Parts: sequence; C-alpha cells; structure tokens
Amino acid sequence: MSSPDTTMGDRTPVNQTRFTCVNEIRVRYADSGGAGLPTVLLTSPWPESLLAFVPIWPALSEHFRVVAVDLPGFGGSERRDALLAPEAMGDFLVRFVEELDIRPHIVGPDIGTSAALFAVAARPDLFPSVVVGSGGAAVPIDLGDPLRDWALAEDLERFRAMDARVIVDAAIDTIDGFVSQEARADYRDSYAGDRFVESMRYVRRYPVELPKLAGRLGGIETPVQIIAGKRDLVVPLVNAEFLADGLPNARLSIVDAGHFVWEDAPEEYASLIVDWVEAHG
Repeated sequence: MSSPDTTMGDRTPVNQTRFTCVNEIRVRYADSGGAGLPTVLLTSPWPESLLAFVPIWPALSEHFRVVAVDLPGFGGSERRDALLAPEAMGDFLVRFVEELDIRPHIVGPDIGTSAALFAVAARPDLFPSVVVGSGGAAVPIDLGDPLRDWALAEDLERFRAMDARVIVDAAIDTIDGFVSQEARADYRDSYAGDRFVESMRYVRRYPVELPKLAGRLGGIETPVQIIAGKRDLVVPLVNAEFLADGLPNARLSIVDAGHFVWEDAPEEYASLIVDWVEAHG
C-alpha cells in the first residue's frame, strides 16, 4: 500500500514519509510512529505542504504519535477536482483516518479549518478534539489579500499566466519564522505547472460551502481549539471569532503572529496543541 519517499530522508524531524492510496488517490503523508500514544493528525496548509510542520514536529512527537497529510491537490498529493471543496475534503479526511485505522485529534490550520470541521460534523466518533484557525469561516465572507481575489475573482484565466513559483515565494516571504531551503523547494515543487491555479478551486468554493458550514457549527459538540494570528492580514480575526461564537464547545487563543502561526510562533503553537490534546485525550 505504501512506499518510502526519499526526498525528505532524515534531514527533517519527520521520521518517515510515505505514499498511500485512498480511494485510488495517491496521498503523501508522514508518520512519527509511537504505539499507544494519542494521535495528532496535521493537515497541510496552503500554499505549503506537510513540511510546514517541521518546526513543531519535535515538540509534538515528544508527546504523541504525529501524522501529517498533504490534502489531495495540495503539497505532494495527487489532485482530484471533486475533492477541491471543504465538505468533500472533510469526507476525504474521514476515509484517510479509516485507512490508517486511527482516531486522531485533528489539527487543521488554513484550508484545513473548514475541511476538519466538516469531517467532525459528519463523524464525531472519529475525532476526540479539533484544532483549527487561520482559515476562512466567516459569513459573510471576510478575507484579506490576496486570498480574497483568489476566492472571489470571476474566473481563473488571468492566474494561469502567472508563475506559480513567484506566488509561492511571495506567500512564504511573509513568514516571520525560519523556512528551510528544503521546505521552500518542496512548496515550489508542490504547486509547479498548473498545480497552484487548480488548487485555487478549493477556496473558490467558499461562497457556497462556508454558509453550509456555518449552519452546522451549532451541532458540533466536539471540543474545538481555535488558534489565530493577531496580525493575520490574509484571514482576519473575524473568521476565528465567528467560529468561537458559533461552536458550542470552543476556545479561542490569539497569538502574536501573522497568518502562518505554526511557523511564525512554533513554540507557542505547539504548546497550545500539547496542552489541548492532553486535556482532551
């Protein structure tokens, strides 16, 4: 079912990366191992990959089995157009955890926020708790640049002429924390060719899917930790506050960071996850 990926090797805190097939979709993931430990599942942010979690991996793997997955169409995973929507991606997450036979605390930053919440709404028995944030959620939609344009532009044609490497570099250059050359190269490779413009289809589903998610928030009894960057100009704080107001069992933590909290403030981000999972294990 799986084969090793030697592109990362032991140069990162990720112990091993693999590819597996979920419903005939080739998916890249990493697994720290750790039989008997609580499991944390990290979903890749955009336009990054599971390498975004290198800064927090050591702290998390001291306490938990840590699994990180590149969502289909993002990072190193194969794309399926039908999955490039939050609810459909939530269904994929359910299938993925069933494939691995795990019951994880799910950490879904950025685009993973809506997917994780849809997954938990559908199958609360699979996820003891949730950590989300830095992802679009508010209704009416409230996004900053350039995400607003990517989600709401009339069509994708003008984006096809852009060099995806330039777009990725511009996003990564806003990170206050350290980004290794290995990680930057992986992000560039992940969205080469038409991969970036096609991945935009996910956020372009927000006008339809976020209102649907908003209608389900009140029924999500699973504990949810929301982590948001105080200086996030891409996904304003109103999105985190919207979730905090709508979820019946939520806690909001605001970190002095920009959009990429997991890399801007990795120690605080990891500490919040460790405390949360240990309290809800």
